[in-house]
Amino acid sequence: MINSHVVCPTPILLPRSLMDSTYSALKKRVRVKLLVAWASLFPTLGYYLHTPAMHPRPFIGLGKFVAGRIHQMRAGKGYLAAHPTWRSPDADTSCPRCGLEPETFEHAILSCPSREHIRSRLLHGITDVGPEAPLRSSLPLPKGLAAFIAITSTGFPPTMSPPTTPPSSPPFPLSPPQAAPPGFWSFFVG
Repeated sequence: MINSHVVCPTPILLPRSLMDSTYSALKKRVRVKLLVAWASLFPTLGYYLHTPAMHPRPFIGLGKFVAGRIHQMRAGKGYLAAHPTWRSPDADTSCPRCGLEPETFEHAILSCPSREHIRSRLLHGITDVGPEAPLRSSLPLPKGLAAFIAITSTGFPPTMSPPTTPPSSPPFPLSPPQAAPPGFWSFFVG
């Protein structure tokens, strides 16, 4: 079916190292051009310091809700007191938990004294939350951050946070345990 004069009997192949380096160089040029085209079509807003990239971020594997909270807080558009996008600009920006500093993403994650115990358990190795932090390249670090955010309700909308009760009163009325009706456990046991 194939003409024998068209196909060379012994194909001339370039050395493997030359092919690999050429492919890598072409791949890099294409990625740079894609990022430039992406930036020209969809420019990054001035307040968002994180640059687009061609490889997936570690946050991609997290649940949608927690990943959304992280991205909103990183952009300064979350439900923290120092993010003025959801509340009036003249509102108090101090941290509602400690009251020492404005509640920014960095303060809520790295330095709020009221969260020190949980931070010491979940955020091993996280010392920076900026654009070039190792948090963006290591998979276990975002998982710890996601657990920290979920447990502490950091960046959740105010209507989602449970109402805080003073420590002197129990969160619900305590009543003595009630016995199960006769025959209730027979379904499970026998």
